[in-house]
Amino acid sequence: MTSQPKNWPEALELLQQTVSQTHLGGGKKAIERQHQKNRLTARERIAHLIDEGTVFDELMTLAGFEMYQDVGGCPSGGTVAGIGSIQGRPWMIIANDATVKAGAFFPITAKKVIRAQTIALENHIPVVYLVDSAGVYLPMQDEIFPDQDDFGRVFYLNARMSALGIPQIAAIMGNCVAGGAYLPVMCDTLIMTEGSGLYLAGPALVKAAIGQNIDSESLGGAAVHAEISGTVDYKEKDDLSAIQRIRALAEMQTRKYTAPWAQKRKAPKAPQSQQDFTELVSLDGSKTYNVREVLRALLDDSHFEEYKPDYGQSIVCALGWLGGYPVGVVANDRQVIRKKLKSDVPGLQTRIEVGGVIYGDSADKSARFIMEVNQMGIPLIFLSDVTGFMVGKDSEYEGIIRKGAKMVNAVSNTVVPKITLITGGSYGAGNYAMNGKAYSPRFLFAWPSAKYAVMSGNAAAKTLLDIQLQALKRQGQEPTDEDLASLFEQVKAKYDQELDPRYAAARLWVDEVIRPETTRERLIRTLEACSGAPIGEFKTGVFQV
Repeated sequence: MTSQPKNWPEALELLQQTVSQTHLGGGKKAIERQHQKNRLTARERIAHLIDEGTVFDELMTLAGFEMYQDVGGCPSGGTVAGIGSIQGRPWMIIANDATVKAGAFFPITAKKVIRAQTIALENHIPVVYLVDSAGVYLPMQDEIFPDQDDFGRVFYLNARMSALGIPQIAAIMGNCVAGGAYLPVMCDTLIMTEGSGLYLAGPALVKAAIGQNIDSESLGGAAVHAEISGTVDYKEKDDLSAIQRIRALAEMQTRKYTAPWAQKRKAPKAPQSQQDFTELVSLDGSKTYNVREVLRALLDDSHFEEYKPDYGQSIVCALGWLGGYPVGVVANDRQVIRKKLKSDVPGLQTRIEVGGVIYGDSADKSARFIMEVNQMGIPLIFLSDVTGFMVGKDSEYEGIIRKGAKMVNAVSNTVVPKITLITGGSYGAGNYAMNGKAYSPRFLFAWPSAKYAVMSGNAAAKTLLDIQLQALKRQGQEPTDEDLASLFEQVKAKYDQELDPRYAAARLWVDEVIRPETTRERLIRTLEACSGAPIGEFKTGVFQV
């Protein structure tokens, strides 16, 4: 992995370079081979599919980044996924990239497709699958095939979405073999282009299994499935014809539901504040800042109603409008705060509280606010720049674990759409309380300044160094100061690499790393994508008081 950027311009340039390289998929020669087959690439297909002049909000672009390098890598997980407008409505689009190992499924590919389907399921977003895949990457079949959240989960989610009435259209535009053949066939509508192949076993495997000699077209070509098996609903000449068919079918789909909060949408008002997010939030997290300034640059008219502003000040809770949609916001404040103590406490009447840390009162306040937002039935947005929960005697005596559990409970049981943006650190249990990946955010975005780990780099390096030092002493070794310094740098370098947001994005711990200046519009489109799903009843179960 490349060295860490030192400032925002370097970080944004590095992100752009990484994304541009990823967009090449298997490389220019592989793209040329795809064109020679009279087929478009995955991203070319998507560009033709979405409404002209609209934005494709790609998700999990950096899936597989710097993974599987011993077998040539798997850029973007060999699949392109994201949300685009088709006939004026958001659709989840999942397209195999045949330039990457013929579109074969790596472990990360299955995870990415499942995550995209899960987003569609939770938000009732209709789905288009553009299929061009050689099936499972056999050398890694043991990591792809058997487990609950492996390849088979794809078809499970197909069936679950169908049962909920979420439209699914599939177009086979190349290979579609083995278990992967079930994905398009389990959709509402199946389109297939001439020259494509759909079969459980290809000609070579058929010959090996039953001794039958047959070519690909005769075994599972478009004509076979359109005229003989009846599996295909529409046979199309080429990619562009198939795309036009998808658009025609999508235009006829009805939207069955619009959430009440989305029905309240009013005309958006641009923020009065023109503050650049990168001027407020430092890349390395070293700068304190007032998160209210971030809210003023994000929310409509720079206006919000702050909840309990003088209590639990290390977290800001507020109600506002974003793109005309009503939202609640839970945001870590990074200012140093002087907190008033109870008047009967002898000695000091105030104490210093560190920004980004969750204290007992801020956890209490946040839990109560999250419950109220659920009662209101409007979306929740978390702006996460959190060091963790406060530790120490005073904090334990104040019941930090009990109060933290209350906040985690409220986050866990939230039924309204909840969207997380990691703007800085996302450490330890603070990640959980601020709606980290384990808490099923509808969408989880990160800026290039995000750092995602159990603790900060320096703290982790010192802890790990101490563990290794004790191990060496047990072996009878007494390292010198130079040895310790070298070992510390090695440990810290490895940990810093794992703090890189691209490392998190590669493993799908975040849905996308986004540029700060795109945040407002991206979140508005994300709210629109969330607006078709019903909201269940809010319950918390046993609640700490």
